[in-house]
Amino acid sequence: MTEPTEPVSTEHPSITRFREAHARLGGTGEVVILPDSVHTAALAAEALGCEVGAIANSLLFDADGSPVLILTSGAHRVDTEATARRVGVPALTRAKPEFVREHTGQVIGGVSPLAHPAPVPTWLDVQLQQYDVVWAAAGHPAAVFSTTYDELARMTGAETIEVD
Repeated sequence: MTEPTEPVSTEHPSITRFREAHARLGGTGEVVILPDSVHTAALAAEALGCEVGAIANSLLFDADGSPVLILTSGAHRVDTEATARRVGVPALTRAKPEFVREHTGQVIGGVSPLAHPAPVPTWLDVQLQQYDVVWAAAGHPAAVFSTTYDELARMTGAETIEVD
């Protein structure tokens, strides 16, 4: 007689880590695995049937070797000079893929605001407040989760900021 075995999960480990962090932090939204990778806020919005502005892009920047995560509305770009001044760093440069993986454990296009190996200083775009439901990456380019602005601020400990 064989011993019963646990079912083997086919979910990507970064999504599993996200789900665990989301639950631990009291997240109430749903995790959605999209059929294809959604590389842009516009593609994610189309797949989810929401406005592009309701997509919270998780953009990791390199601030002289330290990570800075900006959660911004998909409706606009981050003014890096102004945002650097607002968060109190000399400059923000787009992080290289290796830097992103080192500090988030995730890949560009799938960086979630949660489940990083160590805390990452995070700022939340005030423009996202206008949406009842906000969607953000869930640790993988094809995974997203629903949340609210207030819940996202609570779970991440992010300070609010104007980014454009």
